Amino acid sequence: MSKIYELTVEAVEAGDIITYHPMRLANALRIKDVNRLAVETSVMGDKALVTIYPHDPLARVILADPQMLVMDARGRIWIGRYHNGRPSLLRLYDPASGSAQRLLLFGTTGAGKSTAGQIILAAMKRSGIAVLYADLKGGQSAPEAYGQTGHGSDGNVAWRVSTQEGAMAQLRTTWLTMMDRQERYSRMGRSKFLRDRPDPLVYQIVDEANRLLEKGAPYRDEATFYIKDIGRTGRSLGVGIGLFAQAGHLEEMGGSDTLRAMLKEGEVVLLRWTSSMMKQLVTDGLLPAGQVLAPIPKYAGEVDLVSQFDEEHSDVDLPGTQGIAYNVNGRYASSKMRFWNIGSEVPTEGLDPMVLDLYGPGAPPEIEEAAWDLIGDAYCQRLDGMEAYRAVFPEPEEDEDGEGGGGGTKKASGASRAASPGPAVPTQSKPRSRTLRDRVQAVLDAHDDPLDAREVLDLVNADGGRKVQLGSVRNALTTLKG
Repeated sequence: MSKIYELTVEAVEAGDIITYHPMRLANALRIKDVNRLAVETSVMGDKALVTIYPHDPLARVILADPQMLVMDARGRIWIGRYHNGRPSLLRLYDPASGSAQRLLLFGTTGAGKSTAGQIILAAMKRSGIAVLYADLKGGQSAPEAYGQTGHGSDGNVAWRVSTQEGAMAQLRTTWLTMMDRQERYSRMGRSKFLRDRPDPLVYQIVDEANRLLEKGAPYRDEATFYIKDIGRTGRSLGVGIGLFAQAGHLEEMGGSDTLRAMLKEGEVVLLRWTSSMMKQLVTDGLLPAGQVLAPIPKYAGEVDLVSQFDEEHSDVDLPGTQGIAYNVNGRYASSKMRFWNIGSEVPTEGLDPMVLDLYGPGAPPEIEEAAWDLIGDAYCQRLDGMEAYRAVFPEPEEDEDGEGGGGGTKKASGASRAASPGPAVPTQSKPRSRTLRDRVQAVLDAHDDPLDAREVLDLVNADGGRKVQLGSVRNALTTLKG
């Protein structure tokens, strides 16, 4: 068969909803490869469009030109295509409402999540979006995103980290950027974000987000707080949030009903998933009632029964289905799409040159300089680990003499966590050391005249304690003001 057949199906009785089992339908149509079959259902579920292809229409989805990744006038990036050749678009900015978006990419192991993430990150760079990228797979998910060193213009994102402490520093930095814009935009009388006027879109991306948000993770409560607040408040300020996560249990995504509710209205893409997760997505309302998504098998192609006496049988590897997904908030929610096939045909030693080309030349977009003094050293020096955490949260764990807290190897104390707007974590009681916030408050209490941040910095550094940087002082002042 070389023709394409299209069937229109309607419910017999008014109020009926069309349901189907993909394998049973394929069997009834005498189709051995279920990937040749595409089914789209209407929003009301009373109509369906069944398309039968002579071969898998998503076997290869080639990106003809990387410029196709650039965001269009309606704030959408082209991430792949559907079975019928139509583009699969992901919205990152809504010009009608003047808002950044919330993004969730789910995929089980081997489903192509890392490649899909690379496409989204490359599209963000080419579209002028400043990206703070936390790669919690130890930096292995998207090494091309940060080039050779991961610092500044050597990479393809504004700032990359690979630790949970670095992720917390990024979330705090993104939150501070949001607060800075809120104050500036309020003075301007602006209630919506105007793209690149004067600030760029900013996206905080957390890859392998389940590691940061799962039960027992050291910063789970704080991370959930920041993600929720950025998701709720950042939209009109041009600050978006994106989570790339394993398709496990939604309880592993912070255990927060508010967080899940936030994601219902975001851009949700599902790569291959687990059956238990699909049940949750339906019951939690991430999928419309009655919406049917055919499971994505691990392999594509026709599978025949082979007798043990068939000596001429050749064992040929079946093609995988990495990159096949459902763009749940796209125009064709129940229709499979596939991300662009990118990269070299076989794994390369080191960074893949074809993936690097996807990002394009030049330095990545950055957070506006107007916020640099406030967000401080962690961003300006592209720090990671506890060094980044301590640069952003104004109350370090150790005492002023540097001998407290186990030499900086333990996570921050409850006092340090309380300095952020997130929830404090109970710790064993111990004498409270003199923190940077205490030192800044002492300087303010000792002076009746107004002081600017640099004057406060000079006075703090003259009090005999540990030397600090201007960004840390500005951070402490912001916390005290709050």
